[in-house]
Amino acid sequence: MVGRIRDEDIAEVREKARIDEVVSSYVTLRNAGGGSQKGLCPFHDEKSPSFHVNPSRGFYHCFGCQAGGDAIAFLQQIDGLGFVEAVERLAETFGVQLRREEDDGRPQAPRGPQRGRLVEANKVAEAFYREQLTTPDAVEGRRFLDGRGFDQSAADRFGVGFAPRDGEALLRHLRGRGFTEEEVVAAGLVAVGRSAYDRFRGRLLWPIRDAGGDVIGFGARRLFDDDRIDAKYLNTPETSLYKKSRVLYGLDLARKDIGLSSQAVIVEGYTDVMACHVAGVPTAVATCGTAFGDDHAKVLRRFMHDHEEFRGEVVFTFDGDSAGQKAAMRAFAGDQNFVSQTYVAVQPDGLDPCDLRLKEGDGAVRELVASRTPLYRFVLSNIVARYDLDRADSRVDALREAAGLVTSVRDRSKVDAFIRELAQMVGVDPEEARQEVRRAAARGPKEPSGSTRRDAPAAPAEPTAGAPERRPALPDLRDPRFTMERETLKLVVQVPGVLGRLVDDLDGEDFTHPTYRGVWDAVVASGGPRAGSGDASWASRVAEAATDPAARAAVSALGVEPVPSATAPDAAYANAHVVRLQELTVLRRIAQLKSRLQRTNPVEQQTEYNRMFGELVALEQQRRTLRDRLVNES
Repeated sequence: MVGRIRDEDIAEVREKARIDEVVSSYVTLRNAGGGSQKGLCPFHDEKSPSFHVNPSRGFYHCFGCQAGGDAIAFLQQIDGLGFVEAVERLAETFGVQLRREEDDGRPQAPRGPQRGRLVEANKVAEAFYREQLTTPDAVEGRRFLDGRGFDQSAADRFGVGFAPRDGEALLRHLRGRGFTEEEVVAAGLVAVGRSAYDRFRGRLLWPIRDAGGDVIGFGARRLFDDDRIDAKYLNTPETSLYKKSRVLYGLDLARKDIGLSSQAVIVEGYTDVMACHVAGVPTAVATCGTAFGDDHAKVLRRFMHDHEEFRGEVVFTFDGDSAGQKAAMRAFAGDQNFVSQTYVAVQPDGLDPCDLRLKEGDGAVRELVASRTPLYRFVLSNIVARYDLDRADSRVDALREAAGLVTSVRDRSKVDAFIRELAQMVGVDPEEARQEVRRAAARGPKEPSGSTRRDAPAAPAEPTAGAPERRPALPDLRDPRFTMERETLKLVVQVPGVLGRLVDDLDGEDFTHPTYRGVWDAVVASGGPRAGSGDASWASRVAEAATDPAARAAVSALGVEPVPSATAPDAAYANAHVVRLQELTVLRRIAQLKSRLQRTNPVEQQTEYNRMFGELVALEQQRRTLRDRLVNES
């Protein structure tokens, strides 16, 4: 069994793994001031960015869901990796050689984690397929690309390749590169029947990459009539890397432009993505063998700054046929996933972007996107178009059906605009349309008998006898009463070196909020603030030492929040915080002692009264000394 990774190597991984580089493969980050960056949280759905990254501290924290930690924790959470797997992947990425405790100090090459081996297998397969596209056997593939208007440079740009018709060509190649059958099957490159064979044979292939650029799967297009698989397109099956409900083809190429423009164009196929990018629409992406769903929307929103502070555009392209209209209805149902305005771009002749480019050129593709129509208008128009509006009864029916659709909109700010559009389409007074929408809302959606509405409030649960009492809610960590505790702990977590010997005067009693007390206890368990001076992994060690999840989350928050100082915090700045925190502790003790003195009879309890009075005098002197220190050093 392989031994434990050495602590110093883990510390080196933490030091070298740039948290902003790791996170930016999944989230578009923008400067937030104070050396911090922010973006939409990848761990929960949100409309305003509350996910912060502090590169200099190596920490991330979401103030919405409280997720936080260092680069190792980020990979563990976002990719479902174990601690060792995350360390090994980062070590591989940032060039750290890992050693094990049983190695007696001798360097050991890092073992590639399973994901790393699968990614590498896909990478090798991509290079193999691309090389095969230049062979005589791939003439049909090259002819297909040429017929779709793509030259060799376009094929290279998107990594298009060809799978030999020989059913074991890739398998032999991968074996020659040291991959096991278990690895290539797990990667979805090889299937096993009576024996192992290449999953893709005699097909044109597009590599499918994640947002960070790693090849995680392939899409394969049928070329030959004798292909035993009838499906025109065949994709990699579900693997630990490839989840079709979360994959958007072309996102690796489009993500930068999506982030810059806050626009995303959703097309239906690989060649449509290619056509858009080549034609000058670099924000195009496509789903891979499945309809655009909620998970796709969540992935996309992270990169397009889709939040309340900035509203972008999501443009869907659909065919003009009935299937395209059904797709538009599905997209409308998921419209509430976006704060951004949603649009639909449909070419009158029903041409997809690839065919449109072939027929009318690059400019026509750009014009298709530029002439987009609001999605709600497209959907309402399709409903209304089914009715004969010259007849009064048909106008009523059209209004009634469309009104039911309007009531499904969760964003109430959009409803009034929808009502006005609907009234104009049907040819009725806006107030009549508004009343019909109200009636539709009152009727509500039809539910099966005995079912419960999902949006109905749940009945309060009856207390169970013998059940433990609920833990009382803790005060808000940002309550002004705890500001000095928070700001002092920021220094302890971020720049412990500036505190020097000042922290020797601090103890747990200086932190009155239970969570901040938990953070301080974790600091002490990690060796105290002095142990963190010059230690790049200090904040991570404190987080690991925290026994309370709330304290652990607080450490990551304290690690990314900017310190409110015009310059880098120095000893004087730190001294002011430590002394003020001590002064608050003394003031609390004075208040408690005065309360006890008021309840003590000076005649009957003279000894106790005199003792407390002397203690009060000493505390008042301590308070004056602390106040003088603040004045003299300010």
